[in-house]
Order: sequence, then structure tokens, then C-alpha cells
Amino acid sequence: MRHYTDKEIKELPSRYRAHFINSCTGFKSANLLGSVSKDGISNVAIFSSVTHLGSNPPLLGFVLRPTSVERNTYDNLVKSGVFTVNHVNQNFIKEAHKTSAKYEGNVSEFDKTLLTEEFLDDFKAPYVKQSRIKMGCEFVNEYFIKENDCHFIIGKIKHIYVDDHIQADDGWLNLERAQTVCIDGLDGYALPQILNRFTYAKPNEAVHSIRDLGS
Repeated sequence: MRHYTDKEIKELPSRYRAHFINSCTGFKSANLLGSVSKDGISNVAIFSSVTHLGSNPPLLGFVLRPTSVERNTYDNLVKSGVFTVNHVNQNFIKEAHKTSAKYEGNVSEFDKTLLTEEFLDDFKAPYVKQSRIKMGCEFVNEYFIKENDCHFIIGKIKHIYVDDHIQADDGWLNLERAQTVCIDGLDGYALPQILNRFTYAKPNEAVHSIRDLGS
């Protein structure tokens, strides 16, 4: 097994180190975040850092890189107070990846890709029509991460849209049926396979397989 020391990691070429460190922590979620500027220009950008924070209230969070340069998503969600989170599925990974390009704030990524924006139930931020699982979120708070000048954004989930035949009777979402993809590193897209589900784990009690992975 190859061993990298802290000194060796620091001395790696920049792009090599970025690919290496971004993939060594494992697979990450793949989501498109939708927002709208004060001038009404829709923005959509891919993020691999969206994570669950709690169910009651329903909260999620994600990391925004340093705002020393223009960050359209950050500017939009702070000013509008809302944003959307849209699962990327295997049918549009190339178009989703294109949104990582650095467009000017007056350019909508929807116009530069084959992604389709849609507005639902009077929510002010755009959803991605092709997404099979999508959430409308309210900006709640942000925390500055002094160690790398990033921002951790917290949002409250206000709306959830789920395509038919994805949700099980107990509320669980079968992301394999949704063909939701995940990200390996910076630019690798993978389609996960559900191996099993298990009963709630309690001390000194056996854990049993939940074999029905359907709805």
C-alpha cells in the first residue's frame, strides 16, 4: 500500500493534489443548486458537498468555496433567501458537469446547457426539470470556515418533489430507482447500487435485513 506523508501531499502538483484529495474521502453527492439573481437571471451549478443535517427541522448544508472571487450561487441565495437542490441522474451527467464552468453573473447556465429550468408553486428559485428528486430550500445561516476561507451554508427544506415509484412505504427513497448518481473526486460520475437495507440497530439486538427494496 502506498503511503503519503503530509510533506509529500503538500509537494504534489496542484491539479494532481486536487484530484487525489477530492477522491480519497469517498463518493460524494451530486446535486445541481438553482438560484436567481436580483435581476431575474437563473443560475444553476453542480455541488458535491450537499449533506443532511437533520430531519426535524429538515436541514441540509453545503460548502461554498472562498468568496474572494465572484460566486453567483452565494450572491443569489443570500439576496433572494432561497435556492433549490436537484439530484443529478445518469441521463444528464454531461450537462450537469458543464455547469461547473465559470460563467459571468449575467449568463444563465440553463442557456448554455440542455438543462431545463422550471418554477413550481410560486417558489422564487428555479428547479431542474430533468431531476427526479428536488428540494426548495430557504437560506437559514452561514458559518465562515477560517481554516480555508470557505463558507458552510445551511438551508431549511421547504418543498420536496419526488417522481413516482421512488419512495417506499416507510418514507425511504430508493435512489437507485431514481438513477441518482454520485461523484468521485472532481469529475468522475458513478451510479451506485443498493446492496441491502437493515433494521434499526439497538445494543445487544440482532440486525436483520430488510429485503424489500421497493416501494
